[in-house]
Amino acid sequence: MQLPQAQAAVLEAASTREAQSIDELAAATGLPPETVTGAAFELQEEGLVALSERVEETVTPTDEGLEYVERGLPEGRLHRAARDAGADEEAVPMGQVIGAAGLEGAAVDIALSNYARKGYGGIEGGKISADPTAEPGADPEARALESLAEGGESSSGEAIETLERRGLVDRSERTVRELTLTEAGVTALMEGVEVAETVGRLTPELLTSGEWRDVEFAEYNVGADAERIEGGRIHILRQTAERVKDVLVGMGFREMEGPHVDADFWINDCLFMPQDHPARTHWDRFALEEPTHIGELPAELVERVERAHRGGVGPDGEGYHSPWDEGFARALALRGHTTSLSARYLSGHEIGELEPPQRFFSVEKVYRNDTLDPTHLLEFFQIEGWVMAEGLSVRDLMGTFEEFYAQFGITDLEFKPHYNPYTEPSFELFGTHPTTGELVEIGNSGIFRPEMLEPLGVDCDVMAWGLALERLLMLMYGFEDIRDIHGTLCDLDLLRNTEVTY
Repeated sequence: MQLPQAQAAVLEAASTREAQSIDELAAATGLPPETVTGAAFELQEEGLVALSERVEETVTPTDEGLEYVERGLPEGRLHRAARDAGADEEAVPMGQVIGAAGLEGAAVDIALSNYARKGYGGIEGGKISADPTAEPGADPEARALESLAEGGESSSGEAIETLERRGLVDRSERTVRELTLTEAGVTALMEGVEVAETVGRLTPELLTSGEWRDVEFAEYNVGADAERIEGGRIHILRQTAERVKDVLVGMGFREMEGPHVDADFWINDCLFMPQDHPARTHWDRFALEEPTHIGELPAELVERVERAHRGGVGPDGEGYHSPWDEGFARALALRGHTTSLSARYLSGHEIGELEPPQRFFSVEKVYRNDTLDPTHLLEFFQIEGWVMAEGLSVRDLMGTFEEFYAQFGITDLEFKPHYNPYTEPSFELFGTHPTTGELVEIGNSGIFRPEMLEPLGVDCDVMAWGLALERLLMLMYGFEDIRDIHGTLCDLDLLRNTEVTY
């Protein structure tokens, strides 16, 4: 029997007594694994070998996982530092404990997000407490990571799944093929196998010489494994943001733009937020170290806004009767909502005075000093929007939401009355999570109050809203934790395989 060189080598190396893997046969023959695979398929078609397949899973720590094996998981380090600082008896400042734990950068967010999840203690009001009964050393995730780093296996599938979501281990699957000789193969070897000269590829020399007419070409196996390549792609959050923009432009809206770092005046004062409101403290906002204050503010607008805060608007206006300081209003901070853009545009400061009717929107990042959990992040995208027109009502606002969310297949909206310092009436929006069936808050809205609009020079109705882009994605795709789509705990399979709905 004549066989190509690779097939002859594989046939001679195969055994009837035990199955041999492609890698073992590659080592025995000195051929590349892909060449052995192709030869094995050809020999199987001839009935000379039997080929079996099984899927083998491998779990290995990532570079970040190996670092944590050496230094400990961030949440465990945070718990040890908290106990050393006496947080198991009385809550202590969180910054002090983070510094003592040697945490910085992304490790801080990782530690805080997993600290409460694992029951190590609590974080509230900028202070941290530690549960004295917690045992980070017995953490299944830490033990599984150590076992994998030592070349062993973990018995906890749940811990491996969590480590994979955190990006601390890589899980890979490969198809293992094993080969054994058949009776026909044994007979062929006994009768003798000769190596036939074959050509693997057509070259310019073969063409010009005409030898291609006389040579025997090796067959290609289009079913053989190919290397998997994961290319880059646009993040589904960014894709959905662009989809939202398309929808709002189609509804007649124009896009707003503005600074991420802005004066408290635009972020809060223009929204009739009292300067002693808890949301304006350092617990809820991110202030800047340098520079600390904006250079200039429009003097006449500052005067009108201050007057509204102190005495209200109209003959029955009350105002807040609380301190108001221009220096405080000039303080710079990362915006906690994109309503600062609405204030800039409505005041005429950004693109000049606007005459009704007008529709504007933005889809941009905002920053809040929140506690990380499945529905809260320190930075996220807000879908800001407002409509300026005469005679607007809550019915108009609800109808706008129904039209907007219907474009994304969401038709089961629910509304709940709410309080905002800058809108009256106000209400929150809720949608049903497709996986859990629970109501998820997806936005806040209302009709801007006269105390906000009059200082800005607006004398007609303005309805407005702030919607959460990440929570829109939760309703569209069914994931339960917004950290699955960005950050250090993101689900790469979700990002690679999810198609944006159009």
